[in-house]
Amino acid sequence: MTTAKTDDMKVIVFQLMEKEYAIPVSQVQSIEKVQHITRVPGTSPFVKGVINLRGVVTPIIDLRKRFDFPEVSYNDNTRVIIVSIEDIEVGLIVDDANDVIDIPANSIEPPPEVVGAIDSDFIRGVVNIDKRLLILIDLGKVLSIDKIHVSVGNEG
Repeated sequence: MTTAKTDDMKVIVFQLMEKEYAIPVSQVQSIEKVQHITRVPGTSPFVKGVINLRGVVTPIIDLRKRFDFPEVSYNDNTRVIIVSIEDIEVGLIVDDANDVIDIPANSIEPPPEVVGAIDSDFIRGVVNIDKRLLILIDLGKVLSIDKIHVSVGNEG
């Protein structure tokens, strides 16, 4: 017997250009303040570089640049969300990250054809909850592992 609770998805809500986006908590390792990012030559334009996070070299992606939004200077609210997908950890720079909420699975609607300037391939769905519109991000598509040319570790 299942309850409605098991159908809920816990998500981290973050902001980009004053809009709210969400990714499943299950894919989030931690949320960090922005620290020194070391540039890596020959990477995609949206890859800012790498950071050393507790001894782990982690590629950092600027989500504004990835979504073709205008870049802004980082401030005290800017966060790096460390996500893990396909055994790869990547940091995503966002304007702010400050909320964890449960969303009922049945409240997730398919992505509309156009949502601002984001390529709809990056969107898993939209959720209208408590007078908020959340855009669920498909991390697999955003990260498109083949597009992130930062190799860490031994290439054999």
